[in-house]
Amino acid sequence: MTVDDNIITYEAFGAVGDGVHDDLPAICAAHAHANAHGLRVRTKPDATYHLGSRALTAVIATDTDWNTSRFTIDDTQVEDHKAPLFEVRSLLEPEELHIDRLTRDQAWVDARPQRDCHVLVENDRQRRYIRRGLNQNTGTPQHDCFVLHRDGSVEGAIDWDYDVVTRVEARPLDETPLLLRGGVFTTFANRMKQEVGYNYWARNIEITRSNTEVDGLTHYVVGETAVGHPYRGFLSADRCANITLRNCFATGHKIYSTIGAAGQPVNMGSYDIHANNVVNLQLINCSMNHICDRTRWGVIATNFCKNILLEDCTLSRMDTHMGVSGTYTIRRCTLGHMGLNAIGRGLLTVEDATLYGRTLVSFRGDYGSTWEGDLVIRNCRWIPACGERAWPHMIGVSNDGTHDFGYPCSMPREITVDGLFVDDSNCPEDYEGLFLFTDPGGEHEGDGDVTPAADRPFPYKRCEKLTVRGLSTASGKKPRLSPHDEVMKGTVLVQA
Repeated sequence: MTVDDNIITYEAFGAVGDGVHDDLPAICAAHAHANAHGLRVRTKPDATYHLGSRALTAVIATDTDWNTSRFTIDDTQVEDHKAPLFEVRSLLEPEELHIDRLTRDQAWVDARPQRDCHVLVENDRQRRYIRRGLNQNTGTPQHDCFVLHRDGSVEGAIDWDYDVVTRVEARPLDETPLLLRGGVFTTFANRMKQEVGYNYWARNIEITRSNTEVDGLTHYVVGETAVGHPYRGFLSADRCANITLRNCFATGHKIYSTIGAAGQPVNMGSYDIHANNVVNLQLINCSMNHICDRTRWGVIATNFCKNILLEDCTLSRMDTHMGVSGTYTIRRCTLGHMGLNAIGRGLLTVEDATLYGRTLVSFRGDYGSTWEGDLVIRNCRWIPACGERAWPHMIGVSNDGTHDFGYPCSMPREITVDGLFVDDSNCPEDYEGLFLFTDPGGEHEGDGDVTPAADRPFPYKRCEKLTVRGLSTASGKKPRLSPHDEVMKGTVLVQA
């Protein structure tokens, strides 16, 4: 084995790099040695490493430079489709913390960890995010993630009250950032057949180490056929803090369908980027092709995150399925056919961006269309439905007040639009101008009657104030509040 300037190579452990031989055992051994001795890993720029079909995972705990090396992932026949190929993992042992109770937005905790930690707390006696629709479910246990500093201060506001905490996980944050650089990965897609239910694939890079940056990674997906099952995310971060994806290229996945929880056909979400329980997630200058190709699912999904920033990205979608809190910022980005989706609380800011979704911002109806906080749209451009014929509805909301989602639901408290151009040039013949909101409660039936408030046990709180200035349209027509303005009674509209 040759070690040059404290750098480990895959070839030193038997990798061939010809795109044919299974190099994953050698790759696992190389990283194990690097982890044990604190050494960096660097690959041959002209090599093509085949990652085989075995259920092996290479653990990465040191800086790794994949530069222009290529990696082949053949998912047509594998031992275990749920096993990751790489896991970026901390070598620090979890800490034991004792937390009895918590209150929403609590700024300090009595526990004092030895190191700053990513903490996950849970109350399994309370259910949240009780999903409605074709993918209906009974929700998830109430939980939060946050960074607990050594002085007891909390970073990442606590979302819920906890009269009891049934589980605590504390994972120390490595003080030194870890960098993954480069690499061109090609996945030959799976051809799994399963007509009922989801069966998510991994065969990916999982990140559970805090303070990790991925810079310049490229992922392609090829070989998709008429059958297949979805991927959870090639770059997938879970239960960690301070994660940055920079200059990465992702690929949209073909849409397959299955029979969902409601017994009806449903399209399966398949992702290339995924994040769960991450505090401080950044995507900087990440991109993909064909952002308006409706045969491809939206490229990213997140759940239970705190503080998300997208900057200078071009992606088919940005989504927060089961919530984001704190700050959710979209800056100088272009978002494609599946648009910008949100559930959560805090401040949602969209600025200097171009969006192609059917709505400018969609608050997901399957989770109650709830956003507790404010929305700011500044200096943006919106081409509804990727330029297809449409009657634009700017803010997508829908909650008829009859379903318990596990939390009170509300529209954003205040919405400010300060500079927006809407290209509504491709509109129906009877078009009279865009609507600022959809019909929020879905109360209107064919006869125009409104469902009595007494029949809505879980009322949906309306927006208090909408301020619109600097809004222009290609059609020249002025906007209206909603298809049924009386439903927005109580919302103050300020236009300048």
